[in-house]
Amino acid sequence: MASPETDSLGDMSAAEDFADIARSLADEGDVEATLSRICTLAATHIDGCEHAAVSLVERRQITTRGATSGVPSQVDQVQYETGEGPCLDAIREKEFYETSDLAAETRWPRFAELAVERTGIRSMMSFRLFASEETLGALNLYSCQPGAFDDGSAAEWGSVFAAHAAVSLRSAMTAEQLQQGMDSRATIGIAVGLIMARQGIEQSQAFDILIRASQRLNKKLREVAADVAGGDLSNIELPADD
Repeated sequence: MASPETDSLGDMSAAEDFADIARSLADEGDVEATLSRICTLAATHIDGCEHAAVSLVERRQITTRGATSGVPSQVDQVQYETGEGPCLDAIREKEFYETSDLAAETRWPRFAELAVERTGIRSMMSFRLFASEETLGALNLYSCQPGAFDDGSAAEWGSVFAAHAAVSLRSAMTAEQLQQGMDSRATIGIAVGLIMARQGIEQSQAFDILIRASQRLNKKLREVAADVAGGDLSNIELPADD
């Protein structure tokens, strides 16, 4: 049995590792870079992990992002096709799912059979990524070896790592949304200015023209504005020149 001193040193080492991981994740800028870094760090630091990916929830759709290889996308595609699997249950039901051998798995029979047949993956762990009450997706770890995560340390590390990853991902998503909002406002402003100059009309009138075009075309206002800002006014119904 490890001595208290040994346990203390082990806890200190783990704390230092996670501090380094937290700083590394915080250094990433956009969402894609953060997703890629999350998966790379997971594959590097969690014992037994051969591949890693995030199943990201966006607009009620789930997509595989940041994968460390092509394998996760193949495995996840089977989950999306069958509507079952550990990452989907982690997102929908609880924080953590593990399977020691997909070849003997009964909880997700269709997924398990096809995943083994198509990819050779045998072990998986899925951790729900959430910030406050919002579920962002799931961090998924994969191995071709049965029982790859059975010693318990992978689950412990994975749970703490997923908590750090969720905070970093939420921060990156918020920053990206704010930037998109600023970019959209700037693009709309340019489009309004072009219409004003072209037609010699007031700002409010030019803005109304953009809104009507957005509604008629069933496109987002920023998309219509981007077309106009790029010089394409073909879909804009401009008033006739006097």
